[in-house]
Amino acid sequence: MNGVGNKILVLDLRGAAIAPSPEEIRAIHRAEGLDFDQLMTLSDPSDPASAAFVRIYNNDGTEAGACGNGARCVADRLARQTGAEALTIETKAGLIACARLGPWSWRVDMGEPRLAWDEIPLAEKVADTRKVDIRLPGDDAPDFGPASVVNMGNPHAIFWVKDVAAVPLESVGPRFETHPLFPQKANVSFAQVRAPDAIALRVWERGVGVTLGCGSAASAALVAAARLGLAGRAARIALPGGELTIEWRKSDDHVLMTGPVEFEREIELDSSLFAAAASQ
Repeated sequence: MNGVGNKILVLDLRGAAIAPSPEEIRAIHRAEGLDFDQLMTLSDPSDPASAAFVRIYNNDGTEAGACGNGARCVADRLARQTGAEALTIETKAGLIACARLGPWSWRVDMGEPRLAWDEIPLAEKVADTRKVDIRLPGDDAPDFGPASVVNMGNPHAIFWVKDVAAVPLESVGPRFETHPLFPQKANVSFAQVRAPDAIALRVWERGVGVTLGCGSAASAALVAAARLGLAGRAARIALPGGELTIEWRKSDDHVLMTGPVEFEREIELDSSLFAAAASQ
């Protein structure tokens, strides 16, 4: 499946008390035609009110805390099996409420952003997480100015630029991801505010690389823009793979993401993939 180009592989493991190893996750990603940004595994829920327990993995085998595009994809597949128009999925970070808004459109509740420096987390205390001085070493390193940092299930750093297309994302993204300020690494976004309700975004995703879409990054960018007065509490976020609508709801500070999902195909994984992984 995909959500605004964010490549999602949904692996249904309900009824089986197993979980993929990092080696197996990387083996699946390397298989022809199976490359993905995030792998979403479905297991039996511990909460009877939820449809499934979902774990989120990046294609390098590391586990992620949130994936809004993946949550929409999971909700759509579960709903098509049950006929539900709204459901809740269970994750390590808590319950995520999902509601269908159209045949291929879903809204997910991403929860409250975490904004304190030790909630991001950062390696050292900063006075204002809206503007953090993060520089790359070297006299010739580009200077993008201060970044806004937000945790939306994953650590995010957002730099504000005049032209997102001009950013050398492939070269600076991995350097910021592994910056010493981020003990858990970070998702790195470059944002261009086009209007109070319109933001263009390009993302280097932690454990993935350049991605066409990242829902938690879009959520983090809207929160960061609103905190700086660059945008209101709702905006359209234009990513290379498509557009998401993000609202930072004032009544409870929850972030709501609305966007499309696409079903591409259903497959069965060949056991030889895992045999190869076990021999590594």
